[in-house]
Amino acid sequence: MYILIKIAQSYTLYLSKPYLCTDFCTNELKNMNKTLILVLFAALMIACDGNKQQFTVEGQVDGANGKTLYFEQSALNGILLADSVKLGSSGSFKFRHAAPEAPDFYRLRIEDKIINFCVDSTETIKVQADFAKFATDYTIADSENNLKIKELSLKLAELQNKVNQLAASYNANKISNVLYNDSLDRMIKAYKEEIKAKYIYSAPNMPYAYHALFQRVGQYTLFDPLNDKDDVRAFGAVATSFNNLYPHSERAKNIYNIAIKGMRNVRQAEATVDINRSEVSETGLIDIQLRDIDGNIRKLSDLAGKVVVLDFTAYQTDYSADHNMAMRELYAKYADKGMEIYQVSLDNSEHYWKTAADNLPWVCVREPRGVYSDLLNLYNFQSLPAVYVINRNSELSARVDNMENLESVVKKLL
Repeated sequence: MYILIKIAQSYTLYLSKPYLCTDFCTNELKNMNKTLILVLFAALMIACDGNKQQFTVEGQVDGANGKTLYFEQSALNGILLADSVKLGSSGSFKFRHAAPEAPDFYRLRIEDKIINFCVDSTETIKVQADFAKFATDYTIADSENNLKIKELSLKLAELQNKVNQLAASYNANKISNVLYNDSLDRMIKAYKEEIKAKYIYSAPNMPYAYHALFQRVGQYTLFDPLNDKDDVRAFGAVATSFNNLYPHSERAKNIYNIAIKGMRNVRQAEATVDINRSEVSETGLIDIQLRDIDGNIRKLSDLAGKVVVLDFTAYQTDYSADHNMAMRELYAKYADKGMEIYQVSLDNSEHYWKTAADNLPWVCVREPRGVYSDLLNLYNFQSLPAVYVINRNSELSARVDNMENLESVVKKLL
């Protein structure tokens, strides 16, 4: 930068002394003036850009000769590639990246093995790892955030292993469906309670607390910030801290908005069943409004004009697989003829319900109060499944106790 300034000063001095230039060179000098100004401007921009604050990620991966190491940013809109390098026999690497204005999250990846870490300044992150145990047995520079993120990664890997073992036992018919669901639910609840106590509520202002909220088992996020009252509280604690510390950060704004939406949902959940007595007397149908797996309110009354199969069920039961298979066959035959299924889950495990209902093509909602719901009395049932058929005039036409009769009832109403 100093050299560029001196060049500019010398050139200005040269132009200020007209006796140094003859008439012959006047036009040439004007052209040189324009060109040199452009060159100086470009050089100044390059010099200024080089002064941008950056952080460094460097280290060594043993046993990874010929493997490609990816340096990625865990952005709000997904994983973004920042850089990559093909590792040599030494396994050494070095990446530089623009420093974030507020704590942000990045990762190193080889194939499907990942090391997550956080950056909050122009620091240098040093990583030593072995390819065989890249995601679990690595060392990272002395940063409390990154040491805690490593702990979280190891705990999550342990949980995933337990879930896989439980699923293997179930698939091998060693345990029942009910035992599988109950064990899975207890396992995940215990894990979440530990993470909340040790990593979230103990230091909600730390980036590792933010990271903990978005952990996933398989394809599913452990914490539900939109519907689970306890999870919403955890999101609120971190959102408040981040909003105070980094009010202009996109991450702070994002988690704050999530927490606010979750709080609204929790308040609305106090009255999940909308009972309009005038509608009951006129049509015999009690409206229901519950949330689907995406957190959207789905009202039974919105299906007016269709023949609706109202199905109260629980996926954590031995009959559920066969029951939903029968529903699939019915849906495939009559969905395009004006039939819809409104399926209400009474499962106590929201996580299991979301997993099981993920690929079902009809309306799937859940009653969070489970078997303590008013719906049992309002629709007069004490056992599951309980199946009703509603005609196109939104009138409760039939209760079907034998699933073999369901298709004939639907066909008559269509």
